[in-house]
Amino acid sequence: MKDKEGHFGCSLQELRSLMELRGEESCAMIKEQYGDVNGLCSLLRTSPVNGLDGTVEDINRRQKEYGQNVLPPQKAKTFLQLVWKALNDVTLIILQVAAIISLALSFYSPPSADRQHCGKAAGGVVEESEAEAGWIEGAAILLSVVCVVLVTAFNDWSKEKQFRGLQSRIDQEQKFTVVRAGHVIQILVSEIVVGDIAQVKYGDLLPTDGVLIQGNDLKIDESSLTGESDHVKKSVDNDPMLLSGTHVMEGSGKMLVKQNDDDVVMDMRPLNDDGQPEKKKNLSTKTKSVLQLKLNKLTMQIGKAGLLMSSLTVIILITRFLIDTFWVQSVPWSSDCMPIYVQFLVKFLIIGVTVLVVAVPEGLPLAVTISLAYSVKKMMRDNNLVRHLDACETMGNATAICSDKTGTLTMNRMTVVQVFITGHYYKGLPRLKDIPASAMDLLTTGIGVNCAYTSKILAPEKDGGLPSQIGNKTECALLGFSLKLDRHYQAIREKIPEESLFKVYTFNSERKSMSTVLYNPDGSYRMFSKGASEILLLKCCMILAPSGEAIPFRTRKREEMMKQVIEPMASQGLRTICLAYKDFPAADGEPNWEDEGDILSNLTCIAVVGIEDPVRPEVPEAIRKCQQAGITVRMVTGDNISTARAIACKCGILNTGDDFLCMDGKEFNRLIRNSQGEIEQGLIDNIWPNLRVLARSSPTDKYNLVKGIIDSTVLEKRQVVAVTGDGTNDGPALKKADVGFAMGIAGTDVAKEASDIILTDDNFSSIVQAVKWGRNVYDSISKFLQFQLTVNVVAVIVAFTGACITQMLWVNLIMDTFASLALATEQPTDALLLRKPYGRDKPLISHTMMKNIVGHAIYQLAVIFTLIYHGEILLNITSGRNAPLHAPPSVHYTIVFNTFVLMQIFNEINARKIHGERNVFEGILKNTIFCVILLGTLLAQILIVQFGGSAFSCVALNWQQWLICACLGLGSLLWGQVVSSIPSCGCRKVIKPATRAEK
Repeated sequence: MKDKEGHFGCSLQELRSLMELRGEESCAMIKEQYGDVNGLCSLLRTSPVNGLDGTVEDINRRQKEYGQNVLPPQKAKTFLQLVWKALNDVTLIILQVAAIISLALSFYSPPSADRQHCGKAAGGVVEESEAEAGWIEGAAILLSVVCVVLVTAFNDWSKEKQFRGLQSRIDQEQKFTVVRAGHVIQILVSEIVVGDIAQVKYGDLLPTDGVLIQGNDLKIDESSLTGESDHVKKSVDNDPMLLSGTHVMEGSGKMLVKQNDDDVVMDMRPLNDDGQPEKKKNLSTKTKSVLQLKLNKLTMQIGKAGLLMSSLTVIILITRFLIDTFWVQSVPWSSDCMPIYVQFLVKFLIIGVTVLVVAVPEGLPLAVTISLAYSVKKMMRDNNLVRHLDACETMGNATAICSDKTGTLTMNRMTVVQVFITGHYYKGLPRLKDIPASAMDLLTTGIGVNCAYTSKILAPEKDGGLPSQIGNKTECALLGFSLKLDRHYQAIREKIPEESLFKVYTFNSERKSMSTVLYNPDGSYRMFSKGASEILLLKCCMILAPSGEAIPFRTRKREEMMKQVIEPMASQGLRTICLAYKDFPAADGEPNWEDEGDILSNLTCIAVVGIEDPVRPEVPEAIRKCQQAGITVRMVTGDNISTARAIACKCGILNTGDDFLCMDGKEFNRLIRNSQGEIEQGLIDNIWPNLRVLARSSPTDKYNLVKGIIDSTVLEKRQVVAVTGDGTNDGPALKKADVGFAMGIAGTDVAKEASDIILTDDNFSSIVQAVKWGRNVYDSISKFLQFQLTVNVVAVIVAFTGACITQMLWVNLIMDTFASLALATEQPTDALLLRKPYGRDKPLISHTMMKNIVGHAIYQLAVIFTLIYHGEILLNITSGRNAPLHAPPSVHYTIVFNTFVLMQIFNEINARKIHGERNVFEGILKNTIFCVILLGTLLAQILIVQFGGSAFSCVALNWQQWLICACLGLGSLLWGQVVSSIPSCGCRKVIKPATRAEK
C-alpha cells in the first residue's frame, strides 16, 4: 500500500471502516489487508514493543493527519438566551404586562373627565406636570424587572460557567498510559494520537478506539454502547476491537490506537449537558439530596402562602377602594371615570403581584447555587474534586462513612517487613545467604513475572528521598523486596517480556489471587501465583524445605503455620501474601486452562510475606472528629480480619472496651441471608448498627452493606451514607451511596465515573473537610432563609399599606441576590463538627431560627407601623398616608422605606448566626464578600434615597432624619440580643418534617 502523502500507509477512512467490524469479521479483515496487527503497526509507522518515537514533529503530523483526541465543547447558552429564559418567569411576565398597562394609561387623559368627580383618591394632583409624571412608576417597575432579569441571567451564566470549569478540571485530570520510545509514560488523554501503543488495565475507561495487540484475560464492559450488561472477552485471535467509552473490567493488555478524531470518540463525560442523552444507565437511582427535599417542600409552602397573600391583597385593596369611593364618598358611577378606575385596578394588581414576587423565595435556588459553587471551588483546595454539586451539602448530613483501608486510612506505601521462607520466620528481611539458590530463583522469578508489568519502582526524585512506587502498591512492595535481595526484577522482565507470557489469570475480587503461566522450551509449563495467604495456602500441598526442595504440606503443618506465622503478622496490622508455584509436566499434555479450580490446586508454597502499610498520621484525629460529629466510621476492606482489626484499633475505629462487631465477608453473607439464600433487611438490621469492621469483603458485600444501611428503618432517622471506593467493581456501592468518594490516585476510571466526589490525595482526612463544607452549605442556606423569611413576613404585611412598588422590588433585590451572595460565602469552622448531623427528618427551619424570624419580624413591624401611623407626629413631618393617584413622593414614606431597608441591612448581620450565638460579629472581617456587599448595599441605599427621586418614590432626607433611620436600623442588633435570651424550646415547629412515605 502506498504511503499517503509520504507519511502513513493507512488512511483515516480505512481505519474507520475497520472499526465498524466486530469479532471474527475484524480478525479476517486484519489478516486479509495487513497480514496481522504487526502489519498494521508497520503501516502506521509504530512499534508494537517500543511505540512511537515521541518526537514533536511526528506527534504533530499524526494530529494533522488523523485529528486530535478531543471533543468539541458543547455550545454554551448565550447571555441573551439566558435573559429570555429569565423573562419567561410567570410572576415577572404578569408584572411586565401590568407595568406596560400602567405606563400606557398614564399617558391617557380623558378630555371630558373631571378627576375630582371620580373620587378623592383620583384627584388632589395640583400641578399638571406632576400628574404627567405618572409614567415614572410604570417605567420604574419595568426597570426593576430588567435589573432582576439581568441579575438572574448573570447568575445562570455564572452557574453554567462553574459547571464547565468543573468539567474542564475533570478532563484535565484524565491521563492514560502509553509506550513511547520504549518508555512507559502517562500522558493526557487529549495528547494520544493514532499509532500510540496504549497499556490497558483493570479499571480503565478507554479514551479512544484501538486494536488489541496483546491481552491477558481481558474483559470489557460495552454496555455504554450496546446496552448489554455481559462482559465481552477480548483476545487477539477472536475479538481484538476495543472501543472508546468502554470499561476494562478485568485483565490487562496493549492496544494500538486507531481512531481519535472528534467525530468518533465517545462522549462519556460525567456531567450531561442539555440535549445529551446518558450513554449508560445508572446502576441505582439516588434520591434527592437532604437539602433539596427540604427546600422543595418549603418553597411550595411559601409559594402557596404568597399566592394567597397576594390574592387577598388585591381583593382587600379593590374592596377598600370601592367602599371608600362609592359608599363613603357616594361618588356616582360615570363612564368618563373608567380610565381612572382601570388605573387603580392596574395599580392594585401590581401591588398584588409585587407581594407575590416578594413572598416567593426565588432567591433560594440562587443561594443554593452560590453556596455550592463557592464551596466546590474552595473544596478543591482541600483535595475534594466535586463532580455532582448536591453531594457537597449531602455530605454535611452524613451519619455513616464506609471507608476502604488501603490508601485511605493508610499511606498506601507498602513494604515487606516480615518473611516466612524455607521453614524460617524472619521478623525482619532475610539476607541473601539465608535463602537457598533454588528458592531464591523461584521467589524472584515469581515476583518479576507475576506482578503487572506496569508496576515498577523508580529511583527517588530527590537525594535521600524514597523510591517512587508506580502501579499496584502491593506489587510494588514485592518488587522492592526483590531489589533488597539484590535481584533486579527488570532483568527478569527483559529475559521474559510481557509478550511471551503464555497466560495470565489477573487478580479479581472472586479469585483473591493472580497467576501467570510460562511456557518452557521442553513443552512444560510453570505457573506462579500470589494472593491472600489464608486462601492460597489452602490450595498448597507442598512447601519449600530449608534445603530449598519441595516437601509435603500437610493439614497439621498448615494449621501451625496459620497460628504461628499468619496470625502474628496480621495482628500487627500486616497484609499477608502467599507466593506459590506449580509445574505442569510436558508428559501430561496441555491442561484445560479454563478449569481454574483444577489449575489453581496442588500448589507449592514458596513464601509468605508480611507487608506493612502504615496508618496515615492524621487519620486517628480525623476519625475522632467524625465520631465527635455523630458520624459512624466503618472499615470495609479485602484484608483478613486480624489485619483489619489491628488497623481499626490504630485508627481509632475500635477502642479498648468497645463491644462492636468485626466480621469477614463470609460470615456477613451467612448472617444476612435466610434459608433460601435471599438477603433480608431484618437480618441486616441485626448486624449493621454494631458493625465496625468488615474484612475479606467483596464489592458485592460492600454494596449489600451500604444498601442495607440506607434502606434500614431500625433507627428513627434514615441514615445518610458516604462510601469510598477505588476498584471497578465498587461502582454499584458508590452509586448506591448518598455520597460516593473515589480515590484520585489509586482509583480506577470506572470508580471515578461512578463517584460524586474524587479525593485527589486518597486521604480520609479530606473526607472530614468535605463534612465541614457540607455542613457549612446547609448552615449558609439556613442563614439566608432566616434573613429572607424575616423580610418576607414584614414586606408582605407592609405591602397592605400600599408602600411604593419599586421600593419593594429593591428590597426584593436586596434579600434575594445580594443577601444570598453575602450569607452563602461564609467560611467553615471546626465548630461545625461539634454537633450531630441534622438528618433527613429535621425541619429546615429550627426552633431557634423560628424564634429569630418571629422576634425580628415583631420588632420591624412595630417600628414600621409606628412610623406609618404616628411618624408625622413623632417626626414633625407631613403625612404621606392616603396619597392620591400619581401623588409626588413624601418625606414620610421615604423615612419608612429607608428605615425598613436599614433594618434589613443590620439584620443581615444577625442572620450570620442561627444557633443562638450572641456574638454575631465573630469572624465577620474574614468574609470579605459579606463586608463588601453590606457596605455596597448601604451605599446604594444612600444614593437611592438622596438621588432616586420619583423613580424610587423618594425624597432626599436631612442628616437628622438619616440619624433617626440609622438608630432604628441599629436597634435590630440590640433587639437580636433580647431575642437570643428567649429560650428556643417554646417555639413550635411550623414546618413539618417530610415523612418516609413522602420521601
